[in-house]
Parts: sequence; C-alpha cells; structure tokens
Amino acid sequence: MKTLTTTEDLAAFCEHAREFDYVTVDTEFLRERSYYAKLCLIQLAVAGEGEDDAVLVDPIVGSDMSLEPLYDLFRDPNVVKVFHAARQDLEIFYVEGNVIPAPLFDTQVAAMVCDFGEQVGYETLVRKITKGSVDKSSRFTDWSRRPLSDAQKNYALADVTHLREIYEYLSARLDRTKRRAWVEEEMDVLRRPETYVIDPDDAWKRVKVRSTAPRFLAIVRELARFRETYAQTRNVPRSRVFKDDALLELASTKPKNANDLGKSRLLLREARKGDIADGIIAAVEAGLVCPDADLPRAAPQRDKGQINAALADLLRVLLKAKAEKAGVAQKLIATASELDDIALGDRDGLALMGWRAEVFGEDALRLCRGEVALSADGASVKIVELTQA
Repeated sequence: MKTLTTTEDLAAFCEHAREFDYVTVDTEFLRERSYYAKLCLIQLAVAGEGEDDAVLVDPIVGSDMSLEPLYDLFRDPNVVKVFHAARQDLEIFYVEGNVIPAPLFDTQVAAMVCDFGEQVGYETLVRKITKGSVDKSSRFTDWSRRPLSDAQKNYALADVTHLREIYEYLSARLDRTKRRAWVEEEMDVLRRPETYVIDPDDAWKRVKVRSTAPRFLAIVRELARFRETYAQTRNVPRSRVFKDDALLELASTKPKNANDLGKSRLLLREARKGDIADGIIAAVEAGLVCPDADLPRAAPQRDKGQINAALADLLRVLLKAKAEKAGVAQKLIATASELDDIALGDRDGLALMGWRAEVFGEDALRLCRGEVALSADGASVKIVELTQA
C-alpha cells in the first residue's frame, strides 16, 4: 500500500483522482486531549484495484507536506467526495483548510433513505452490500503514534476501499428510486460552515438547565462563553476547563472570589486558581450586572398537557407505517418531539417540508384535519379517506 508524505506525491494522486467520477475519503484523528481534532491520517481511494488507486496520506511523518492539493480536489465540482458519517471528518477539513468538500455524498445518510435503518454503521454496510468484513483488531489504535503497523494501515485503508462499492450501490439505488434529491436536502446541513463552528456567544444554549430564571441564565451564558473561548484559544477540551455540572453549580452559588471557588464540590482543582479562576469570577460578575434588557430568555416550553395525546399516538402509527412503506428510517423523517409539535398545531417543522412532506407530512396534516383515518389491514396500516358531511 502507498503512504504519501510529500506535497508532490499528494498532488500526483489528486491529479490521478480527477480522472474519476468520485473519490472516497476518511480520516483518523484524536481529540481526547484537545478542543480541535488532531488529524493523524487521511485515507483516499478511487475506482480501481491498482496500487495508485488507494492511498494513505500521513501528515505526521510528512509534517512539511501541504494539503492544498487535496483541498483543491475537494473544490473540484467534477469529482464527488464520498464519506461515511462525514460530520467529524468535514469539521477537520473546515478547521484545517477552510474548505468543505463539494459535491458531497454521505453514505450513512444515503443508507437511511435506502432501507438500511437509522445511523447504520460502516461495518453493517460492508457486510450487507459488499458481503465482506472489517478487521476490528486495530479499532482502538492511537493514530498519532508512529510507525504504524501493516495491520493498522490495512484497517485504515479498508475504510475507503469498501466505501467505493457501497457508494456505487447506494448511488445506483437512489437513481432507481428517484431519491437522490432527498439525500441532497440532507447534505445541506453538512455543507454549512456554521455546522462546524461553535460561537462562544451561543455556547450556553448547549447547556441543559433546569431553571429558566433570566438572571441565572445570564450567568450560565457568561460562564459558557468564557469556557468556550478559553478552550478554543488554548485548544483544550471544554471539559478540562470545567464540566457542565460544575458550570451549573457556579451559576447557582455565584462565587465572588477564590475563597468561594474553594467551596465548590464539582470544580476541578486546576480551575480554582490562575486564569480559569479569574475567568469564572469575571463571568459570574458579568452575569450579575447584565442589564435587564439583555438578559437571555429561555425558549417557551411546550405545555405537554395541551398535547392531544390520541392524535400524537395516531401520528406515531402513521409515521411507522409510512417509514416502513418507503423504506426510510423513522427518525430521519420525524422525531417524537416533532410529532408532538404537529399534534399541538405547529406547521413549520422539518417533517412537513421537502421530501418529508411527500413521504409523511402531507398525510399527517390530513390526519390532523380529520380528512383521513387509520385502519388495520392485516399486519399493516392503511389510510382511509373520510367523507366530509
């Protein structure tokens, strides 16, 4: 197998890849000890069985290598870039090179609209589509260590060699079922830069809180902003600054000095002194003095008592029937929470738009309006048109 460690060799492979309709891509990385993922290995393959058709790119051994030839290939509109469960891989390339590959194809998303279930794993697709298997012995490799063994290299390369057959199968099936546009809709989120960047000003929205008191939320906001900024600036995991449970404790106890911080039950010892301690105290103070007009407000909570439980249950039955008939994963169409929203009268949800409306949403609205009913038909459920009086 070929391992590329120079810009010239990478550029030669990328030029070779432009002769094909697609290139399969995967990465190996570490992020347990950092905020941003550390790129350790890139796997690339094009259709073919030659030595030049599947390669490893080693940015650690090739520390002087530029990845610009690869980024140029990612920008080439004539070559589809194929990933499986692309989210983390794409984040790496966006952070490292400010590039999001296009055109983009995610085989996990495609599999969900091709009757392979929810968030189907790569190994499952290898087994079901290629009739092959994946050697799991190198699954827990520390990919930052060198040298890599032949077994580790083979394991990594298998992530893109099997992917060629998986892509060709799913792509043909999408064309046959006329569902390619469905997958394109799902790719929209992966193509947005904001998917891969957390704005410190919005970090508090990711913290699960029990209290929605505006002043409490203001302190949560400032603490979360400080933590995100600190973690990004120093490239450390946010949990190494302080965890969510400690953040909520701090928002409740409102420490004013180092002595107050010392009384915390949940704060890491390293966070009780130095820059982190100073940042915590400043964040708490900023939340306390925040003007009333700038206090954050929690999103209105849905009153579960107002949900028509019978209608919500019928929507669940309809979703199950429609998903089975279409061969699409239920959760890709609508979540339980989205069904409750529809039962409450929400008409702006994702389940009522695009291809989801075609598969489920239009009949869901008809069910809500009393225009149709559901009936058991042996082991299946059918829609019954109701005659309006």
